[in-house]
Amino acid sequence: MKEVHIGKMIQDELNRQGRTVNWFAREIYCEKSNIYKMFKRKSIDMYQLMKISEVLDHNFLRDCYEEP
Repeated sequence: MKEVHIGKMIQDELNRQGRTVNWFAREIYCEKSNIYKMFKRKSIDMYQLMKISEVLDHNFLRDCYEEP
């Protein structure tokens, strides 16, 4: 597995899609303040990452394991 900062990856994908933090918080049933905390985390719970991958239609697990 390569070194990743999953919070930054999620934030970058959210920005790439032009989605707002408010939208994202509603989609994953999370407080907006917790989204900003998530962006600072290097790791995340697997269940939550799977939900985020589904909501953003992006496979973050592949990003974590696939070589560049």
